[in-house]
Amino acid sequence: MMRTSRFTLPEIGTRRLVGLTAVLAMLLRFPGMMWPIRPDEAGFTLVARAWHPEPDSLYGTYWVDRPPPLIALIKLSDMIGGALFIRVVAAVGCALLVVAAARTAYLIAGDRAARWTAVATAAVTTNTMIDSVAAKGEILGIPVVVTSFWLALEALRVLEVSPRKAMLFAAGSGFLGMLAIGLKQNMATGLAFGGFVLLVSALGKEISWGAFWKLAGAALLGAAIPLGATIGWCLAAGVHLETLWYAVYGFRSHALDVIANDEAGAPLGRARQLAIIFVATGMALIIAWFLVNIRHAWRTHRAVTVAAVAVLVVDGAGVVLGGSYWRPYLLGLVPTVVLCAALVAGAPGVRGRIMQLLAGFAVLSCLVSTIGWVASNLTGAEPPTEIYTGQAIKDVAEPGDTIVVYGGRADIVFASGLSSPYEHLWSLPMRGNDPDLSDLVGLLRSDEAPTWFVGQVDFTSWNGVGQPKLEAALADRYELHGMGCGEHPIWVLKSVDRAVPTPDCDRPWLW
Repeated sequence: MMRTSRFTLPEIGTRRLVGLTAVLAMLLRFPGMMWPIRPDEAGFTLVARAWHPEPDSLYGTYWVDRPPPLIALIKLSDMIGGALFIRVVAAVGCALLVVAAARTAYLIAGDRAARWTAVATAAVTTNTMIDSVAAKGEILGIPVVVTSFWLALEALRVLEVSPRKAMLFAAGSGFLGMLAIGLKQNMATGLAFGGFVLLVSALGKEISWGAFWKLAGAALLGAAIPLGATIGWCLAAGVHLETLWYAVYGFRSHALDVIANDEAGAPLGRARQLAIIFVATGMALIIAWFLVNIRHAWRTHRAVTVAAVAVLVVDGAGVVLGGSYWRPYLLGLVPTVVLCAALVAGAPGVRGRIMQLLAGFAVLSCLVSTIGWVASNLTGAEPPTEIYTGQAIKDVAEPGDTIVVYGGRADIVFASGLSSPYEHLWSLPMRGNDPDLSDLVGLLRSDEAPTWFVGQVDFTSWNGVGQPKLEAALADRYELHGMGCGEHPIWVLKSVDRAVPTPDCDRPWLW
Protein backbone atom coordinates (compact mmCIF):
# COMPACT_ATOMS: atom_id res chain seq x y z
CA MET A 1 0.00 0.00 0.00
CA MET A 2 1.33 3.42 -0.92
CA ARG A 3 1.79 5.91 1.92
CA THR A 4 -1.12 8.34 2.30
CA SER A 5 -0.04 10.71 5.08
CA ARG A 6 -0.61 14.46 4.81
CA PHE A 7 3.01 15.31 4.01
CA THR A 8 6.14 13.19 3.86
CA LEU A 9 9.75 13.96 3.06
CA PRO A 10 12.69 11.61 2.63
CA GLU A 11 15.47 11.58 5.22
CA ILE A 12 18.06 14.34 4.94
CA GLY A 13 20.68 11.83 3.81
CA THR A 14 18.39 10.60 1.06
CA ARG A 15 17.68 14.12 -0.14
CA ARG A 16 21.38 14.94 -0.25
CA LEU A 17 22.18 11.78 -2.17
CA VAL A 18 19.37 12.41 -4.64
CA GLY A 19 20.50 16.02 -5.11
CA LEU A 20 24.11 14.99 -5.70
CA THR A 21 23.03 12.25 -8.10
CA ALA A 22 20.86 14.71 -10.03
CA VAL A 23 23.78 17.13 -10.39
CA LEU A 24 26.07 14.32 -11.57
CA ALA A 25 23.48 13.18 -14.10
CA MET A 26 23.38 16.70 -15.50
CA LEU A 27 27.17 17.05 -15.59
CA LEU A 28 27.62 13.71 -17.33
CA ARG A 29 25.76 15.15 -20.32
CA PHE A 30 28.23 18.00 -20.74
CA PRO A 31 31.12 16.13 -22.43
CA GLY A 32 28.73 15.53 -25.33
CA MET A 33 28.32 19.27 -25.77
CA MET A 34 31.81 19.37 -27.28
CA TRP A 35 30.53 17.44 -30.27
CA PRO A 36 29.34 19.29 -33.36
CA ILE A 37 25.64 19.15 -34.14
CA ARG A 38 24.28 15.69 -34.89
CA PRO A 39 22.02 14.86 -37.88
CA ASP A 40 18.69 14.78 -36.03
CA GLU A 41 19.48 17.93 -34.07
CA ALA A 42 20.45 19.68 -37.30
CA GLY A 43 17.33 18.48 -39.07
CA PHE A 44 15.00 19.55 -36.27
CA THR A 45 16.70 22.95 -36.15
CA LEU A 46 16.36 23.43 -39.91
CA VAL A 47 12.69 22.47 -39.72
CA ALA A 48 12.11 24.88 -36.84
CA ARG A 49 13.90 27.79 -38.49
CA ALA A 50 12.02 27.39 -41.78
CA TRP A 51 8.67 26.58 -40.15
CA HIS A 52 5.71 28.00 -42.08
CA PRO A 53 2.67 25.70 -41.97
CA GLU A 54 0.50 25.04 -45.00
CA PRO A 55 -2.78 23.11 -45.36
CA ASP A 56 -1.06 19.96 -46.59
CA SER A 57 2.30 20.49 -44.87
CA LEU A 58 2.73 20.68 -41.11
CA TYR A 59 6.05 22.51 -41.26
CA GLY A 60 6.19 23.89 -44.79
CA THR A 61 9.72 23.87 -46.21
CA TYR A 62 10.83 20.57 -44.71
CA TRP A 63 8.99 17.38 -43.74
CA VAL A 64 9.51 15.45 -40.53
CA ASP A 65 7.43 12.85 -38.72
CA ARG A 66 7.49 14.54 -35.32
CA PRO A 67 4.80 16.36 -33.31
CA PRO A 68 4.62 20.18 -33.25
CA PRO A 69 5.48 20.54 -29.51
CA LEU A 70 8.93 19.04 -30.14
CA ILE A 71 9.67 21.40 -33.02
CA ALA A 72 8.29 24.31 -30.97
CA LEU A 73 10.68 23.42 -28.13
CA ILE A 74 13.60 23.21 -30.59
CA LYS A 75 12.63 26.60 -32.03
CA LEU A 76 12.41 28.22 -28.59
CA SER A 77 15.72 26.72 -27.51
CA ASP A 78 17.38 27.88 -30.73
CA MET A 79 16.10 31.41 -30.19
CA ILE A 80 17.49 31.46 -26.65
CA GLY A 81 20.94 29.99 -27.13
CA GLY A 82 21.44 28.69 -30.65
CA ALA A 83 21.18 25.26 -32.19
CA LEU A 84 23.11 23.41 -29.45
CA PHE A 85 21.32 25.00 -26.51
CA ILE A 86 18.84 22.12 -26.63
CA ARG A 87 21.64 19.99 -25.14
CA VAL A 88 21.63 22.24 -22.08
CA VAL A 89 17.88 21.71 -21.87
CA ALA A 90 18.44 17.95 -22.03
CA ALA A 91 21.12 18.08 -19.33
CA VAL A 92 18.83 19.99 -16.97
CA GLY A 93 16.09 17.52 -17.86
CA CYS A 94 18.33 14.66 -16.70
CA ALA A 95 18.65 16.28 -13.29
CA LEU A 96 14.89 16.71 -13.06
CA LEU A 97 14.45 13.10 -14.16
CA VAL A 98 16.52 11.84 -11.23
CA VAL A 99 14.56 13.95 -8.76
CA ALA A 100 11.23 12.79 -10.21
CA ALA A 101 12.37 9.16 -10.16
CA ALA A 102 13.47 9.44 -6.55
CA ARG A 103 10.20 11.02 -5.44
CA THR A 104 8.21 8.40 -7.34
CA ALA A 105 10.17 5.62 -5.65
CA TYR A 106 9.80 7.26 -2.24
CA LEU A 107 6.05 7.43 -2.57
CA ILE A 108 6.02 3.74 -3.50
CA ALA A 109 8.45 2.25 -0.98
CA GLY A 110 10.30 4.85 1.09
CA ASP A 111 13.85 6.14 1.51
CA ARG A 112 15.89 3.14 0.44
CA ALA A 113 13.90 2.75 -2.76
CA ALA A 114 14.32 6.47 -3.46
CA ARG A 115 18.08 6.36 -3.07
CA TRP A 116 18.73 3.33 -5.26
CA THR A 117 16.19 4.31 -7.88
CA ALA A 118 17.83 7.72 -8.24
CA VAL A 119 21.24 6.07 -8.67
CA ALA A 120 19.99 3.53 -11.21
CA THR A 121 18.09 6.17 -13.17
CA ALA A 122 21.10 8.47 -13.45
CA ALA A 123 23.40 5.61 -14.43
CA VAL A 124 21.32 4.17 -17.24
CA THR A 125 20.28 7.56 -18.62
CA THR A 126 23.83 8.89 -18.92
CA ASN A 127 25.48 5.69 -20.15
CA THR A 128 27.46 6.63 -23.25
CA MET A 129 26.70 3.26 -24.87
CA ILE A 130 23.21 4.66 -25.51
CA ASP A 131 23.77 8.32 -26.45
CA SER A 132 25.49 11.07 -24.52
CA VAL A 133 25.51 13.67 -27.29
CA ALA A 134 22.30 14.34 -29.20
CA ALA A 135 19.27 15.94 -27.57
CA LYS A 136 16.20 14.43 -29.21
CA GLY A 137 12.68 13.43 -28.31
CA GLU A 138 13.71 10.46 -26.15
CA ILE A 139 15.99 12.32 -23.73
CA LEU A 140 13.67 15.33 -23.68
CA GLY A 141 10.55 13.26 -23.08
CA ILE A 142 11.50 10.83 -20.31
CA PRO A 143 11.73 13.48 -17.54
CA VAL A 144 8.20 14.53 -18.46
CA VAL A 145 6.96 10.92 -18.34
CA VAL A 146 8.49 10.15 -14.95
CA THR A 147 7.23 13.44 -13.50
CA SER A 148 3.74 12.40 -14.59
CA PHE A 149 4.26 9.17 -12.57
CA TRP A 150 5.20 11.29 -9.57
CA LEU A 151 2.11 13.50 -9.81
CA ALA A 152 -0.22 10.53 -10.26
CA LEU A 153 1.08 9.02 -7.02
CA GLU A 154 0.89 12.39 -5.26
CA ALA A 155 -2.79 12.56 -6.22
CA LEU A 156 -3.42 9.27 -4.42
CA ARG A 157 -1.28 10.30 -1.45
CA VAL A 158 -3.26 13.46 -0.66
CA LEU A 159 -6.69 12.22 -1.71
CA GLU A 160 -8.04 11.66 1.78
CA VAL A 161 -6.73 14.87 3.32
CA SER A 162 -7.11 17.27 0.38
CA PRO A 163 -9.35 16.13 -2.49
CA ARG A 164 -8.90 19.45 -4.28
CA LYS A 165 -5.13 19.14 -4.25
CA ALA A 166 -5.49 15.55 -5.45
CA MET A 167 -7.48 16.79 -8.42
CA LEU A 168 -4.73 19.27 -9.27
CA PHE A 169 -2.07 16.57 -9.09
CA ALA A 170 -4.15 14.29 -11.31
CA ALA A 171 -4.65 17.08 -13.84
CA GLY A 172 -0.91 17.76 -13.83
CA SER A 173 -0.19 14.09 -14.38
CA GLY A 174 -2.54 13.96 -17.35
CA PHE A 175 -1.09 17.17 -18.76
CA LEU A 176 2.48 15.88 -18.60
CA GLY A 177 1.48 12.45 -19.86
CA MET A 178 0.06 14.00 -23.02
CA LEU A 179 2.87 16.54 -23.30
CA ALA A 180 5.39 13.68 -23.43
CA ILE A 181 3.56 12.34 -26.50
CA GLY A 182 4.10 15.76 -28.05
CA LEU A 183 7.85 15.30 -27.64
CA LYS A 184 7.98 11.68 -28.88
CA GLN A 185 4.75 10.23 -30.15
CA ASN A 186 5.23 6.74 -28.72
CA MET A 187 5.81 7.99 -25.15
CA ALA A 188 2.32 7.18 -23.89
CA THR A 189 3.50 5.58 -20.66
CA GLY A 190 2.62 8.55 -18.49
CA LEU A 191 -1.03 8.16 -19.45
CA ALA A 192 -0.85 4.37 -19.19
CA PHE A 193 0.66 4.51 -15.70
CA GLY A 194 -1.87 7.00 -14.36
CA GLY A 195 -4.79 5.11 -15.85
CA PHE A 196 -3.78 1.71 -14.48
CA VAL A 197 -2.86 3.05 -11.04
CA LEU A 198 -6.28 4.65 -10.70
CA LEU A 199 -8.18 1.67 -12.09
CA VAL A 200 -6.46 -0.96 -9.96
CA SER A 201 -6.73 1.25 -6.87
CA ALA A 202 -10.49 1.45 -7.41
CA LEU A 203 -10.84 -2.26 -8.14
CA GLY A 204 -8.85 -3.04 -4.99
CA LYS A 205 -11.04 -0.66 -2.97
CA GLU A 206 -8.07 1.52 -2.04
CA ILE A 207 -10.08 4.45 -3.35
CA SER A 208 -13.80 4.78 -3.96
CA TRP A 209 -15.29 4.71 -7.44
CA GLY A 210 -16.44 8.26 -6.90
CA ALA A 211 -12.84 9.32 -6.27
CA PHE A 212 -11.76 7.31 -9.30
CA TRP A 213 -14.09 9.18 -11.63
CA LYS A 214 -13.10 12.55 -10.19
CA LEU A 215 -9.38 11.89 -10.51
CA ALA A 216 -9.79 10.30 -13.95
CA GLY A 217 -11.81 13.28 -15.11
CA ALA A 218 -9.18 15.69 -13.82
CA ALA A 219 -6.43 13.70 -15.56
CA LEU A 220 -8.35 13.67 -18.83
CA LEU A 221 -8.93 17.41 -18.55
CA GLY A 222 -5.20 17.94 -18.02
CA ALA A 223 -4.38 15.71 -20.98
CA ALA A 224 -6.82 17.63 -23.16
CA ILE A 225 -4.85 20.87 -22.72
CA PRO A 226 -1.72 20.05 -24.81
CA LEU A 227 -3.79 18.01 -27.26
CA GLY A 228 -6.32 20.79 -27.66
CA ALA A 229 -3.57 23.38 -28.00
CA THR A 230 -1.95 21.41 -30.83
CA ILE A 231 -5.24 20.89 -32.66
CA GLY A 232 -6.20 24.52 -32.08
CA TRP A 233 -2.88 25.69 -33.50
CA CYS A 234 -3.40 23.54 -36.60
CA LEU A 235 -6.87 24.96 -37.18
CA ALA A 236 -5.66 28.53 -36.63
CA ALA A 237 -2.69 28.01 -38.98
CA GLY A 238 -4.87 26.41 -41.63
CA VAL A 239 -3.24 22.97 -41.40
CA HIS A 240 -5.57 20.10 -42.20
CA LEU A 241 -6.01 17.73 -39.28
CA GLU A 242 -5.31 14.76 -41.53
CA THR A 243 -1.95 16.38 -42.28
CA LEU A 244 -1.19 16.47 -38.57
CA TRP A 245 -2.30 12.86 -38.13
CA TYR A 246 -0.20 11.57 -41.02
CA ALA A 247 2.95 13.36 -39.85
CA VAL A 248 2.62 12.18 -36.25
CA TYR A 249 1.14 8.68 -36.61
CA GLY A 250 0.06 7.78 -40.15
CA PHE A 251 3.60 7.83 -41.49
CA ARG A 252 4.80 5.36 -38.86
CA SER A 253 2.87 2.44 -40.38
CA HIS A 254 4.09 3.53 -43.79
CA ALA A 255 7.65 3.64 -42.47
CA LEU A 256 7.41 0.10 -41.11
CA ASP A 257 6.39 -1.10 -44.57
CA VAL A 258 9.39 0.68 -46.07
CA ILE A 259 11.77 -0.88 -43.55
CA ALA A 260 10.23 -4.34 -44.04
CA ASN A 261 10.68 -4.16 -47.80
CA ASP A 262 14.35 -3.17 -47.58
CA GLU A 263 17.30 -5.40 -46.91
CA ALA A 264 17.14 -6.43 -43.23
CA GLY A 265 20.89 -6.66 -42.60
CA ALA A 266 21.47 -3.19 -41.16
CA PRO A 267 18.38 -3.05 -38.89
CA LEU A 268 19.01 -6.56 -37.60
CA GLY A 269 22.62 -5.69 -36.87
CA ARG A 270 21.51 -2.63 -34.91
CA ALA A 271 18.90 -4.76 -33.10
CA ARG A 272 21.61 -7.15 -31.95
CA GLN A 273 23.73 -4.23 -30.79
CA LEU A 274 20.72 -2.80 -28.98
CA ALA A 275 20.15 -6.09 -27.16
CA ILE A 276 23.79 -6.19 -26.04
CA ILE A 277 23.65 -2.61 -24.76
CA PHE A 278 20.33 -3.33 -23.05
CA VAL A 279 22.12 -5.96 -20.95
CA ALA A 280 25.47 -4.16 -20.59
CA THR A 281 23.91 -1.00 -19.16
CA GLY A 282 22.08 -2.99 -16.48
CA MET A 283 18.63 -2.07 -17.78
CA ALA A 284 17.71 -5.63 -18.72
CA LEU A 285 18.95 -6.97 -15.39
CA ILE A 286 16.90 -4.48 -13.36
CA ILE A 287 13.75 -5.26 -15.33
CA ALA A 288 14.40 -9.02 -15.14
CA TRP A 289 14.85 -8.92 -11.36
CA PHE A 290 11.56 -7.06 -11.01
CA LEU A 291 9.82 -9.75 -13.08
CA VAL A 292 11.36 -12.47 -10.93
CA ASN A 293 9.96 -10.73 -7.85
CA ILE A 294 6.68 -9.63 -9.35
CA ARG A 295 4.65 -11.66 -6.84
CA HIS A 296 6.28 -9.79 -3.98
CA ALA A 297 5.66 -6.48 -5.74
CA TRP A 298 2.03 -7.48 -6.30
CA ARG A 299 1.51 -8.28 -2.62
CA THR A 300 3.02 -5.00 -1.41
CA HIS A 301 2.18 -2.48 -4.16
CA ARG A 302 -0.61 -3.96 -6.25
CA ALA A 303 -1.70 -0.91 -8.27
CA VAL A 304 1.82 0.26 -9.06
CA THR A 305 2.89 -3.26 -10.05
CA VAL A 306 0.11 -3.55 -12.62
CA ALA A 307 0.94 -0.05 -13.89
CA ALA A 308 4.63 -0.98 -14.13
CA VAL A 309 3.79 -4.00 -16.28
CA ALA A 310 1.65 -1.77 -18.50
CA VAL A 311 4.52 0.68 -18.82
CA LEU A 312 6.92 -2.16 -19.68
CA VAL A 313 4.57 -3.38 -22.42
CA VAL A 314 4.06 0.09 -23.90
CA ASP A 315 7.74 1.05 -23.72
CA GLY A 316 8.85 -2.33 -25.07
CA ALA A 317 6.41 -2.09 -27.96
CA GLY A 318 7.78 1.36 -28.76
CA VAL A 319 11.29 -0.02 -29.06
CA VAL A 320 10.29 -3.05 -31.14
CA LEU A 321 7.94 -1.18 -33.46
CA GLY A 322 10.47 1.58 -34.04
CA GLY A 323 11.90 -0.71 -36.70
CA SER A 324 15.29 0.93 -37.15
CA TYR A 325 16.66 0.04 -33.68
CA TRP A 326 18.83 3.07 -33.09
CA ARG A 327 20.58 3.17 -29.71
CA PRO A 328 18.58 6.13 -28.29
CA TYR A 329 15.48 3.91 -28.46
CA LEU A 330 16.67 2.45 -25.15
CA LEU A 331 16.11 5.79 -23.42
CA GLY A 332 12.41 5.12 -23.88
CA LEU A 333 12.78 2.22 -21.41
CA VAL A 334 14.09 4.45 -18.60
CA PRO A 335 10.58 4.99 -17.12
CA THR A 336 10.22 1.20 -16.91
CA VAL A 337 13.58 0.97 -15.13
CA VAL A 338 12.43 3.63 -12.64
CA LEU A 339 9.35 1.64 -11.67
CA CYS A 340 11.07 -1.74 -11.59
CA ALA A 341 13.82 -0.43 -9.33
CA ALA A 342 11.36 1.40 -7.09
CA LEU A 343 9.21 -1.67 -6.54
CA VAL A 344 12.05 -3.96 -5.47
CA ALA A 345 15.00 -1.83 -4.23
CA GLY A 346 13.27 -1.06 -0.93
CA ALA A 347 12.28 -4.66 -0.21
CA PRO A 348 13.83 -6.31 2.83
CA GLY A 349 16.33 -9.12 2.58
CA VAL A 350 17.92 -10.52 -0.55
CA ARG A 351 15.35 -9.01 -2.91
CA GLY A 352 16.30 -5.46 -2.11
CA ARG A 353 20.03 -6.18 -1.83
CA ILE A 354 20.22 -7.76 -5.26
CA MET A 355 18.36 -4.81 -6.83
CA GLN A 356 20.83 -2.50 -5.11
CA LEU A 357 23.70 -4.55 -6.54
CA LEU A 358 22.15 -4.24 -10.00
CA ALA A 359 21.95 -0.47 -9.54
CA GLY A 360 25.64 -0.60 -8.61
CA PHE A 361 26.34 -2.59 -11.78
CA ALA A 362 24.57 0.14 -13.78
CA VAL A 363 26.82 2.75 -12.14
CA LEU A 364 29.95 0.73 -12.95
CA SER A 365 28.80 0.32 -16.55
CA CYS A 366 28.17 4.05 -16.79
CA LEU A 367 31.61 4.93 -15.43
CA VAL A 368 33.46 2.47 -17.67
CA SER A 369 31.57 3.56 -20.77
CA THR A 370 32.07 7.26 -19.99
CA ILE A 371 35.81 6.87 -19.46
CA GLY A 372 36.14 4.83 -22.63
CA TRP A 373 34.05 7.26 -24.64
CA VAL A 374 35.99 10.32 -23.49
CA ALA A 375 39.33 8.58 -24.12
CA SER A 376 38.17 7.54 -27.58
CA ASN A 377 37.14 11.06 -28.47
CA LEU A 378 40.34 12.61 -27.13
CA THR A 379 42.27 10.41 -29.55
CA GLY A 380 39.96 11.43 -32.41
CA ALA A 381 38.84 7.86 -32.98
CA GLU A 382 35.37 8.84 -34.16
CA PRO A 383 35.54 12.30 -35.76
CA PRO A 384 32.18 13.60 -37.05
CA THR A 385 33.66 14.27 -40.49
CA GLU A 386 30.32 14.90 -42.23
CA ILE A 387 30.28 18.48 -40.99
CA TYR A 388 33.60 19.13 -42.73
CA THR A 389 31.96 18.32 -46.05
CA GLY A 390 29.28 20.90 -45.36
CA GLN A 391 31.78 23.49 -44.16
CA ALA A 392 33.94 23.01 -47.25
CA ILE A 393 30.92 23.66 -49.48
CA LYS A 394 30.07 26.72 -47.40
CA ASP A 395 33.57 28.10 -48.03
CA VAL A 396 33.13 28.07 -51.82
CA ALA A 397 29.37 28.64 -52.13
CA GLU A 398 27.88 31.93 -53.29
CA PRO A 399 24.71 33.75 -52.19
CA GLY A 400 21.61 32.01 -53.49
CA ASP A 401 23.21 28.57 -53.67
CA THR A 402 21.18 25.60 -52.42
CA ILE A 403 22.04 22.02 -51.55
CA VAL A 404 20.55 18.52 -51.44
CA VAL A 405 22.19 15.64 -49.59
CA TYR A 406 21.16 12.19 -50.77
CA GLY A 407 20.93 9.87 -47.79
CA GLY A 408 19.53 12.22 -45.19
CA ARG A 409 22.50 13.90 -43.48
CA ALA A 410 20.94 17.12 -42.24
CA ASP A 411 24.18 18.03 -40.44
CA ILE A 412 25.84 18.51 -43.84
CA VAL A 413 23.03 20.82 -44.93
CA PHE A 414 23.27 22.70 -41.63
CA ALA A 415 27.06 23.06 -41.81
CA SER A 416 26.86 24.34 -45.38
CA GLY A 417 24.68 27.24 -44.32
CA LEU A 418 22.54 26.66 -47.42
CA SER A 419 18.88 25.82 -47.71
CA SER A 420 17.58 22.70 -49.40
CA PRO A 421 14.83 22.82 -52.06
CA TYR A 422 14.07 19.16 -51.32
CA GLU A 423 11.73 18.72 -48.37
CA HIS A 424 13.24 15.48 -47.07
CA LEU A 425 16.23 15.86 -44.75
CA TRP A 426 16.01 12.25 -43.49
CA SER A 427 16.31 9.05 -45.51
CA LEU A 428 13.27 7.23 -44.11
CA PRO A 429 10.75 9.99 -45.00
CA MET A 430 12.40 10.20 -48.43
CA ARG A 431 11.96 6.48 -48.98
CA GLY A 432 8.42 6.57 -47.62
CA ASN A 433 7.05 9.72 -49.26
CA ASP A 434 9.16 9.71 -52.43
CA PRO A 435 9.63 5.96 -52.95
CA ASP A 436 10.68 6.07 -56.60
CA LEU A 437 12.56 9.37 -56.19
CA SER A 438 10.30 11.00 -58.77
CA ASP A 439 10.09 14.20 -56.70
CA LEU A 440 13.87 14.34 -56.30
CA VAL A 441 14.58 13.62 -59.95
CA GLY A 442 11.94 16.16 -61.00
CA LEU A 443 13.64 18.74 -58.77
CA LEU A 444 17.05 18.05 -60.30
CA ARG A 445 15.62 18.65 -63.78
CA SER A 446 13.66 21.79 -62.81
CA ASP A 447 14.52 25.48 -62.54
CA GLU A 448 14.70 25.01 -58.74
CA ALA A 449 17.50 22.44 -59.02
CA PRO A 450 19.99 22.64 -56.12
CA THR A 451 23.38 24.14 -56.84
CA TRP A 452 25.11 21.37 -54.92
CA PHE A 453 24.30 17.67 -54.64
CA VAL A 454 26.11 15.39 -52.19
CA GLY A 455 25.90 11.61 -52.54
CA GLN A 456 26.29 10.75 -48.86
CA VAL A 457 24.72 7.31 -49.47
CA ASP A 458 25.47 5.07 -52.41
CA PHE A 459 22.73 5.03 -55.05
CA THR A 460 22.57 1.23 -54.83
CA SER A 461 21.33 1.46 -51.24
CA TRP A 462 17.74 0.55 -50.35
CA ASN A 463 17.52 -1.92 -53.24
CA GLY A 464 18.64 0.75 -55.72
CA VAL A 465 15.16 2.24 -56.15
CA GLY A 466 15.29 5.21 -58.49
CA GLN A 467 18.99 4.75 -59.24
CA PRO A 468 18.86 4.89 -63.09
CA LYS A 469 16.70 8.03 -63.18
CA LEU A 470 18.81 9.75 -60.53
CA GLU A 471 22.09 8.94 -62.27
CA ALA A 472 20.68 10.12 -65.62
CA ALA A 473 19.53 13.44 -64.15
CA LEU A 474 22.93 14.03 -62.57
CA ALA A 475 24.72 13.17 -65.81
CA ASP A 476 22.58 15.63 -67.77
CA ARG A 477 22.77 18.64 -65.46
CA TYR A 478 25.65 18.15 -63.00
CA GLU A 479 29.37 17.52 -62.98
CA LEU A 480 31.46 15.79 -60.34
CA HIS A 481 33.12 18.56 -58.36
CA GLY A 482 35.22 17.07 -55.59
CA MET A 483 34.88 14.50 -52.87
CA GLY A 484 33.59 14.91 -49.35
CA CYS A 485 34.87 13.13 -46.28
CA GLY A 486 34.50 9.39 -46.57
CA GLU A 487 34.99 9.66 -50.34
CA HIS A 488 31.40 10.76 -50.87
CA PRO A 489 30.96 12.51 -54.23
CA ILE A 490 29.99 16.17 -54.55
CA TRP A 491 28.29 17.42 -57.70
CA VAL A 492 27.64 20.98 -58.84
CA LEU A 493 25.39 22.34 -61.58
CA LYS A 494 27.15 22.58 -64.92
CA SER A 495 25.69 26.06 -65.40
CA VAL A 496 27.60 27.62 -62.47
CA ASP A 497 31.26 28.29 -61.81
CA ARG A 498 32.39 27.36 -58.30
CA ALA A 499 35.71 26.44 -56.71
CA VAL A 500 36.20 22.82 -55.76
CA PRO A 501 35.38 22.20 -52.05
CA THR A 502 38.30 20.62 -50.21
CA PRO A 503 37.25 19.42 -46.75
CA ASP A 504 40.03 18.93 -44.20
CA CYS A 505 38.73 15.64 -42.87
CA ASP A 506 41.68 14.93 -40.57
CA ARG A 507 41.78 18.12 -38.55
CA PRO A 508 41.15 17.89 -34.76
CA TRP A 509 37.61 18.64 -33.77
CA LEU A 510 37.15 18.12 -30.01
CA TRP A 511 37.70 21.14 -27.79
